[in-house]
Amino acid sequence: MRARTLAELGPIRQALREAQRAAAEAAEREREERAREKRERELFAFTVGTVVPLRAVARAASDARPPEPRARQREADEAAVMLEAISDEFDVESLLDTDEALSFRRPGIGPEVVRKLRRGVWAIQAQLDLHGLRRDEARERLALFVHDARRAGLRCVRVIHGKGNGSPGREPVLKSKVKTWLVQKKDVIAFTQARASDGGTGALLVLLGPTAPRSRAGAVAHPVRGAEE
Repeated sequence: MRARTLAELGPIRQALREAQRAAAEAAEREREERAREKRERELFAFTVGTVVPLRAVARAASDARPPEPRARQREADEAAVMLEAISDEFDVESLLDTDEALSFRRPGIGPEVVRKLRRGVWAIQAQLDLHGLRRDEARERLALFVHDARRAGLRCVRVIHGKGNGSPGREPVLKSKVKTWLVQKKDVIAFTQARASDGGTGALLVLLGPTAPRSRAGAVAHPVRGAEE
């Protein structure tokens, strides 16, 4: 900008001086910042001392395989089933309907449900065969079977207890026990003696309460076949 008069020259000189002063102040601040950073680096180096890189150490190759995965949920479920104790001394007779099959139904379940169950309205989806098992083993197997069937969303299952033809005195020891155990399982809402084609007096048809369908991968899906004597 060129001044045309002496009067205009004064403000121009003032503006130049202010610009120079601002530039000098900015340069001074930059020098102070660099000096501060240098002091901090020197202080850090003095505090830490001499730094020596770690020596590289060769690592031995490991052939150890990771442990096999455990079905922890399955174990927890089985433990929970075992805690739901079912007694051999439970009096079941007063809870059975006095029909020829001595059937059972929970309060609120109508007699037509038992009749439909025996007629085969519900297809048998799984079964448990207790032949040849001792009482304690049969009780545990039944508890797990009911639990797995319920978890898999099954509704109708068959439990084969046998007719007792191979037992001392030809008494069906497990027959009454199975009824006693089933009554104590809250998932069981009804059961009745099977038709002759489904095992007759050697088997029970069991109706489980409704539940949300789940994968059947964990269910005990025993082949469904006729009950043996």
